[in-house]
Amino acid sequence: MENSDNLSSKPKKLSRKFYSQELNKLQIELVKLQEWIKIKGLRVIVIFEGRDAAGKGGVIKRITQVLNPRICRVVALGTPTEREKTQWYFQRYAAHLPAAGEMVLLDRSWYNRAGVEKVMGFCTNEEYWDFLRSCPNFERMLIRSGIILIKYWFSVSEEEQEKRFKARNSDPVKRWKLSPIDLKSRELYVEFYKAKDEMFSYTDTKLSPWFMVNADNKRRARLNCIHHMLSMIPYEDLTPDPINLPPRKDSKGYVRPPINEVTYVPEVY
Repeated sequence: MENSDNLSSKPKKLSRKFYSQELNKLQIELVKLQEWIKIKGLRVIVIFEGRDAAGKGGVIKRITQVLNPRICRVVALGTPTEREKTQWYFQRYAAHLPAAGEMVLLDRSWYNRAGVEKVMGFCTNEEYWDFLRSCPNFERMLIRSGIILIKYWFSVSEEEQEKRFKARNSDPVKRWKLSPIDLKSRELYVEFYKAKDEMFSYTDTKLSPWFMVNADNKRRARLNCIHHMLSMIPYEDLTPDPINLPPRKDSKGYVRPPINEVTYVPEVY
C-alpha cells in the first residue's frame, strides 16, 4: 500500500562523515539553546509521536546526549496504573510538565489515546471522542501559561517499518524493542493511519500545529528534526567563556592508603 505520508521520493543516503559533522554542529547549537532556556527560565515541551520503529528514540538520544539531564529530561510513561486510570486523563502527564529553565521531551505523549488506545481498544469510544474535543483546549491552556509546545510526527513507510522490525528481530540487543503492540500494529497498519488522520483533523491547529518528519532515512530525519526544533525557539549564544583553572594545591604531606587495600574491578579488557 502506498504511504500517503511519504512526501518525497527516496533521496540518496547521507555519508557517515557528513552526518557526523552536521550532527556535531547541531549539538553545539543545542547546548547554546540549553543555556538560553536555563537563564531565561523558559518552559519547553517537545512531543515525539509516530509509528513504531519510526526513529523517535534515535532523535531523542542525539538531543539528550550532549545536554544536562537536570535541564533537558525525557519522559516516557508506561502503562497507567489502576489508580491513574481513574484520574483525569491529562493528570499523569501534567505531573511531568517543565518548571522554569527546563525542557521536557515526551517520547509518546497524551496522544496515546488517539492512537494506540483507540486502535487497540484500550479506551472506550466516549473516552476517545472526549480526548479529541479536550486536547486542543488542554494545549491552548499550556501555551497561554507560557509553555513552548512543539509537536513532531515521524512518518515511516510500510516497507521501511517492516525492514526495521526484521532488523530488530535479528539483533539480540534490539529485540526487546519488539513489543506485542508492535506486532499487532503490523496487522492494523491501515487502522493506525486512519486514527492518525482523524487525530490530525482535530489537533493540528494554528496555535499548536503538527510538524511532519519524513523518517524513512534515519540520519536525515535526525538532522532535519533537530534543525527545525532549534529554529522554533529564538535564542542567543550565552555559552560561558573558558575558565582559567587555578593550580592544584599541594597535598601537604598527606599519605593515601596503600593501593592493595582497595578492591579494583578486574581488568578483563
